[in-house]
Amino acid sequence: MVRITSLAAALAAMASVCPAAQAQAPQPGQMTFFVTSIGSGRGGDLGGLAGADAHCQSLALAAGVGPRNWRAYLSTSAAPGTPAVNARDRIGTGPWRNAQGVVIARSVAELHSDNNNLTKQTALTERGAVVNGRGDTPNTHDVLTGSQDDGTGFTGTEDRTCRNWTYGGAEGGAMLGHHDRMGLPNDPRAASWNASHVSRGCTQDGLRSTGGAGLFYCFAVD
Repeated sequence: MVRITSLAAALAAMASVCPAAQAQAPQPGQMTFFVTSIGSGRGGDLGGLAGADAHCQSLALAAGVGPRNWRAYLSTSAAPGTPAVNARDRIGTGPWRNAQGVVIARSVAELHSDNNNLTKQTALTERGAVVNGRGDTPNTHDVLTGSQDDGTGFTGTEDRTCRNWTYGGAEGGAMLGHHDRMGLPNDPRAASWNASHVSRGCTQDGLRSTGGAGLFYCFAVD
């Protein structure tokens, strides 16, 4: 958790000397959704769901959003003594707005339908910045979710959550979405914001190799 707090502190310090960063800052109370501007730096090891939630909280506070109950949009698999968790059940009921006040979905059902408003232009960071997508350098459109397209977790034995977000090694993988809804031509999964393809392992380099940086979605539940 110290590393996450340090990252947020560095971002806050940078904003204090950068007028452009301040100009993009969301108004307190307005933003209820964002894509993390940075990941954990440890690939799929986010410190579990608690660590991922804390990362959302820390980034939001550093951006001057004010206190909210932030949750990472991540599913987990069942483990001995621990039930599976569905990302769709963690994020509240909506509606959710980005840093510019644009509604990206009004409900959980709309978020997981073709009627959501998630695009490269609306899936902004906590500071209102556009996240690099397909065609940009570097491409960072892969977003960690561990989820199926309906927002539920996987029930099979194959790892899709980097050991429930506690592992940053070469084995396994994580299900990824494309925040820009773009990918290989003629591949319908390329347009999925939450279930496009699986990563090449769970290392930071593995995530980077397919177009990612270990970013994930954050939603306010209040």
